[in-house]
Amino acid sequence: MKVEIEALRSIEREKGIGFDTVIEALESALASAYKRSQAQAEEARVVIDRSTGEVTVFAQELDDDGNIVAEWVDNPHDFGRIVAQTAKQVLMQRLREAERELTYGEYSGKEGDLVTGTLQIHERGLTVLDLGNAEAVLPYAEQVPTERYEHGARIRAYIVEVRRSFKGPQIICSRSHPNLVTELFRLEVPEIAEGLVQIRGTAREAGHRTKIAVESSDPAIDPVGACVGTRGTRVMAVVDELAGEKVDIIPFSPEPAEMVANALSPAKVSEVYLYDEDATALVVVPDYQLSLAIGREGQNARLAARLTGWRIDIKSESQFSEEQAAFRAAYERGEVDEQGRPVEGSPNEIEVPLTSAPQVGLDDEPATATVAGDEPPAGPSAEGDKG
Repeated sequence: MKVEIEALRSIEREKGIGFDTVIEALESALASAYKRSQAQAEEARVVIDRSTGEVTVFAQELDDDGNIVAEWVDNPHDFGRIVAQTAKQVLMQRLREAERELTYGEYSGKEGDLVTGTLQIHERGLTVLDLGNAEAVLPYAEQVPTERYEHGARIRAYIVEVRRSFKGPQIICSRSHPNLVTELFRLEVPEIAEGLVQIRGTAREAGHRTKIAVESSDPAIDPVGACVGTRGTRVMAVVDELAGEKVDIIPFSPEPAEMVANALSPAKVSEVYLYDEDATALVVVPDYQLSLAIGREGQNARLAARLTGWRIDIKSESQFSEEQAAFRAAYERGEVDEQGRPVEGSPNEIEVPLTSAPQVGLDDEPATATVAGDEPPAGPSAEGDKG
């Protein structure tokens, strides 16, 4: 009995599966078919010559413990249609398993990468992308509410996870992950791909706004300018891919006060005071910049807090001056100490609040601290102003 080696080679080319894997799958299929047709054989193994295609069947006899006690070469002449069909079914099953394993191996190393797929299904929150040799799932939680997904559209997505499943690898993608923006900039900005510019942080509210902090390892390269590109071509390519989502590119700074001020861009900052004990930053801005610094529904300040890791409390210059005046008056009356804490037993025991302006923290809860001192609000490590 012989098999056509060229036919097996064509399977190798079509499926992208190694020749040895194809041969081993066929050997397993023939052995399974042989055992079903030959009652006298308890076990069997099949060997196919890789050059000639010659098939050799080794029938085996086992003892009660499953050990091989006898083995002989058999030349069955009754491999009929049913046996051939059984062999074909087993072969196709083995090939599908090998193909799934190959696909899993290809994509399991791509977690954190971008893929481009054609939108195949979009109904009841289920979105499936055709990647060519595999399918990717875009769960509802990973979609952007403001985006419209139309059948046949080409979409880029970020691979979050690759799982094994009975039907093959399950590729989980995201359009809302912050790293999607990072990878898009890596595609559009050669300096990032080459490592000359690094993205040091990303904060995103998908569909609305993203802030990224960038730094250059080469003093001759402006990291913000590199990401913006000539006439904004690079950043606009990213914005287009994000369906118009706004992107703020800010220079990274190792100095926390400067970083907080940068993160509140496009607002201009007058002063920043840091309180290390509760990671709170008190930011003073010109009166006309207050709404810009806070942003619509607190979005600008919220993203700045996520980007920097500091809870950010914003007040206008007039609010800051009024609270300082209130503190000085309370201090002179002996109602608070230098740290702004109430003095025990004072006639009017009060605590001067840090601010009455909107407050934004990493968890969207109000920040708390105490104003004190003649110059900046006192704290364990209040730092000087930042213009």
